[in-house]
Amino acid sequence: MDKLLPVANGCMLPRKEIPVLDFTLFRDELLAFAENGGYIVQFFAFTENTRLKALAVLRKDTNLYAVSCLLPDEYQALTAENSKFHLFEREIAEQYGVRPLNHPWLKPVRYHANQRGCQDIFGNDYKEDIPGNYDYFRVEGEQIHEVGVGPVHAGIIEPGHFRFQCIGEIVLHLEIQLGYQHRGVEKLLTSFPFKRLPIVVEGIAGDTAMANSISYAQAVEALSLCHDADTTARTLRTAALELERLACHVGDLGALSGDVAFNPPAAYYGRLRGEFLNLLVILSGNRFGRGLIRPGGVTMPLDEKNAALIVAKIQEVRPEIIQVADLLFTAHTVLSRFEACGRVDRDTAIALGLVGVAGRASGINYDARVDFPTEKSGDFAPCKHIRQKGGVYSRAWVRYEEILHSLDQVEKLVSAANLGKTITPNPVENLVPDAFVVTLNEAWRGELSHCVLTDAEGRIARYKIKDPSFHNWTGLAMALRNEQISDFPLNNKSFNLSYCGFDL
Repeated sequence: MDKLLPVANGCMLPRKEIPVLDFTLFRDELLAFAENGGYIVQFFAFTENTRLKALAVLRKDTNLYAVSCLLPDEYQALTAENSKFHLFEREIAEQYGVRPLNHPWLKPVRYHANQRGCQDIFGNDYKEDIPGNYDYFRVEGEQIHEVGVGPVHAGIIEPGHFRFQCIGEIVLHLEIQLGYQHRGVEKLLTSFPFKRLPIVVEGIAGDTAMANSISYAQAVEALSLCHDADTTARTLRTAALELERLACHVGDLGALSGDVAFNPPAAYYGRLRGEFLNLLVILSGNRFGRGLIRPGGVTMPLDEKNAALIVAKIQEVRPEIIQVADLLFTAHTVLSRFEACGRVDRDTAIALGLVGVAGRASGINYDARVDFPTEKSGDFAPCKHIRQKGGVYSRAWVRYEEILHSLDQVEKLVSAANLGKTITPNPVENLVPDAFVVTLNEAWRGELSHCVLTDAEGRIARYKIKDPSFHNWTGLAMALRNEQISDFPLNNKSFNLSYCGFDL
């Protein structure tokens, strides 16, 4: 690891300090790091002076590292030796036309009706050898049948295609194809007027608006050098992030109840989700927290009356959540569906680099709030997990544990806030030129990372977002192996991954 540059979460560095290795050495360093217990936070390509480069941000224990290289037109795929690089390499190939030779599953990360003739994220034509239309994986056999679901779904849901290879009712293989919208968020963040970027960031994924806003604000604060938020702002930001976690986890427990036709908890948790969204209204004026978090602070103070409302509501709903959870987790009809369903064992979870709820439910005790604390999350006691067998039951129980943990944190944070203090972030006009920053935060789905590179004029040259779902969609495919196809909705909801956070 002596070739890797240690970096700190949310701290700016001059780009010239990042080591630029020969690609062979770069490849060897990354593989050795991944084989020795390390994980990939970011691995993406960018252009610099017409040259194509790759940048990797790696983590191990409580340490972060960065390293770069000049990227050749083709190279021996890292995925062939370590699956943690799987989607990262496919994305680089899709976006820049670089071919990772011997990649075991090279196809576009995001759907393209015809890859040839399309352009990459900066408007350059794809190379002719990048695959366009491709065949889905097929299991051969007379009794094998194929079931396709989506990309158009019933109800209000984003597009995603799921193709099952089955024998009878048993799923042998699930292939997931996403990215039908091509929203171009990362490109927008390098081309839109600076004052509009917070709005773009809040729309990356509507259910993760707080986590993305915090990650963006921290990056800009580091790159502007003089816009750090004060303690009160950090307290309110952290409370907003935990309220977002509460709303989503509570909603997921309700949805899991509905998937096994246990309607009382489904209705009750659905109502409780609304309570937490209403608390975000008190905090920010918006049910999803939009407009609250900006570089340099927050846009709304919290007065004594509203703080008392939030604390009172937390104290009111805590016993309700516990009571309904007792009903949910003791019902034999629920347990018969949850237990031993959709298991991803710890070794598989490590090999895939699962994060967040999915990782912790499989025995990976990683939480960015503990290992890379930001804002006021470093003041938290860690959330302890007692069920980590890797199935639907464990993923549901981890959510319940985190709900109780977040309830305590929001109550403490709001009670300790400097009430009534007006915090008005100053507009950010200039960023440090030729600089680099990476931010990690524990969004409700898991590790969320934003990485920003500025050019010689202080403009954003590359903005890379890694949603936790980027790691975890493959985990869902593994969870369906040898499961009944009728259990797909239950497993899918137990992961509850983001379509839009993946389609950037």
